[in-house]
Amino acid sequence: MAVCDLVLPCRDEAPALEALLPRVPPELAVVVVDNGSVDDTAEVARRLGARVVHEARPGYGAAVHAGILAATHDLVAVMDGDGSFDPAQLLPLVADVESGRADLAIGRRRPVARGVWPWHARAGNALLVAWLRRRIDLDAHDIAPMRVCRRADLLALDVRDRRFGYPLELMQKATLAGWRVSERDVDYHPRAAGTRSKVSGSVRGTLRTARDFWGVIS
Repeated sequence: MAVCDLVLPCRDEAPALEALLPRVPPELAVVVVDNGSVDDTAEVARRLGARVVHEARPGYGAAVHAGILAATHDLVAVMDGDGSFDPAQLLPLVADVESGRADLAIGRRRPVARGVWPWHARAGNALLVAWLRRRIDLDAHDIAPMRVCRRADLLALDVRDRRFGYPLELMQKATLAGWRVSERDVDYHPRAAGTRSKVSGSVRGTLRTARDFWGVIS
């Protein structure tokens, strides 16, 4: 029986969902947010048993927020739908929040092979996290690529960014609100064949994300 909703923000991730959705543990009820896909992302998701929500406004944060609003369980998890993460590794994070050990449980990426995490994206992430650890005593080493928290608490946190700055704003607000954070290593795999990262797939994508991050912290 599901105890947590899993929100997967997706744009043109049909090839990834074909392999990913059958691997989702039964404890997680999947909500796929189709954020303007031109492929058959929504059709694949429905065929494989996921609930589909459509979000017309482009942007990672817009898709995540739509999924959070559509969620029905007390606990909610968020993870990329590109096949780069193992959904089974969400279960220890769910346990951390469900048991009360943490208000926010996040995954810390550990690449399984060289080249999985491009240098420009990895360096940018490291610099940003180091800066936040000094500035607000952020108790984490990654910007929450996999995360679990209570839905009501997240909505009350009032994260407003609707682009790639969403997870950064979430981490900032959670830290300043005194949330207890647990962090666990998670495997970071190559994306599914036939998909491309909107962030780390190019230097331009990374720079665009950096711009969104700067909009949050400036």
